[in-house]
Amino acid sequence: MKFFLCVIGMVLILEGLPYFAFPEKIKDYLMKVSAIPGKTLRILGFASVIIGLFLVYLGRN
Repeated sequence: MKFFLCVIGMVLILEGLPYFAFPEKIKDYLMKVSAIPGKTLRILGFASVIIGLFLVYLGRN
């Protein structure tokens, strides 16, 4: 459970850094992302999940 909490903490740190360091650029980026079709975002999200699972698998073995 400690490892899981550490991982969640690291994810929150990495997710929060761009918003803290570059708030105006993040706003521009989010406007561009909102213009991307939902199907494309779904494919990118799925690819991210698969890559993430693969990296976790490699890290655990």
